[in-house]
Amino acid sequence: MSVEQLEAQLLTTPFIACGMTQERSVGWISPRGEDNGALVESVGGQWIVKLMTESKAVPAAVIKRKTDERVAQIEATTGRKPGKKEVSNLKDDAKLELLPMAFSKQSSILVWIDPAARMLVIDAASASKADEVLTLLAKAMEGLAAMPLQTTLSPVTAMAGWLSSQEPPAYFSVDRECELKAGDDSKAVVRYSHHALDIEEVQQHVAAGKLPTRLAMTWQGRVSFVLTEALVLKKIGFVDGVFQDDGSTAKDDRFDADAAIATGEIRKLIPDLLEALGGELVIGAAPSTPVSASVGAAGNASAADSAPF
Repeated sequence: MSVEQLEAQLLTTPFIACGMTQERSVGWISPRGEDNGALVESVGGQWIVKLMTESKAVPAAVIKRKTDERVAQIEATTGRKPGKKEVSNLKDDAKLELLPMAFSKQSSILVWIDPAARMLVIDAASASKADEVLTLLAKAMEGLAAMPLQTTLSPVTAMAGWLSSQEPPAYFSVDRECELKAGDDSKAVVRYSHHALDIEEVQQHVAAGKLPTRLAMTWQGRVSFVLTEALVLKKIGFVDGVFQDDGSTAKDDRFDADAAIATGEIRKLIPDLLEALGGELVIGAAPSTPVSASVGAAGNASAADSAPF
C-alpha cells in the first residue's frame, strides 16, 4: 500500500489516553511527536511509525487491603461471610475505585518499514511487545504476513566460531562484552563486560561447551550492537562522527536527518550480518538456490531507494 493508504488506516486507531477507570490504552502517534501530526513519516523511501501504550496499575496489596476492609464491614453489619463470587466482585469494585488515583505509565515503540527490501524492524524490548505491534499492523495493512528472519547458521553457532577462532566475520569487529551459558544441568553462566575477548580463557569456555548467547560487535567502525542467540540486536549505538549536529538544525530537519542516517546505516548492516550468519534461510527454496540471494537483492537496492546521507 501507499504511505497515504497506511496513514488512513492508522488514523482509525489513534492513541487516546486512558480514561478514569481504564487500565490500558494502545494506539498510533506521530513519530515526530507533534500534536495532530502525520502518523506515517516517509524519509528517503523509509517509513517510520510509532505505537504508544499507556497503562495504569494499582498495587495488588492495596486492592487486597481495600477488599478485606469491605469484607470485614459486611461481616460486622450482617453477621455473614461473603462468598467467593461476592469477594471477587468486591475486588473488582475496589480496583475501579482506585484506578482514577493510579499513576499512568507511557511507553512507545518505533517501527521502521523498508518497502523496497520488504523488511520490518521493530524497536521493542521484548517479543511480546513486538507481537502486539505486528497484530495492530496486520489490522492496518491487509495481507501483511511478516515472518522472522532465519539464517543458515544459528547466531549461537556463528558466535562460538568467531570466539574460538578469534576471527570476526568480514566488516565486523568483536567488542568487549559477552555472555556464555553452559548447556548442561549446571546452568553455569560466564559474563564479560569491558573485557578483551581475544584471550585463551574465552576459547576454553567455548571448548568446554559454554555457548555464547550475547556478543558485542561493531560494524564497519560505525554501528555497535549486541547480537543475541535469538538474532535480536540490542544496545544499538552509532559511533561518534556518524551523527553530526552543530545545534543549528531545525527540529523537523533533525528528525529527517537522524531517520535517514539511522535507517541508511542499519539498512546496509543487516545484509552483512546475514551474510556472516551464512545467509538468509529461504524456506521452501530449491537446494540449488543460493541462501543469500534474497539478502543480496535487499542490499542492492537502487540509489533512488536508498536513504539520503
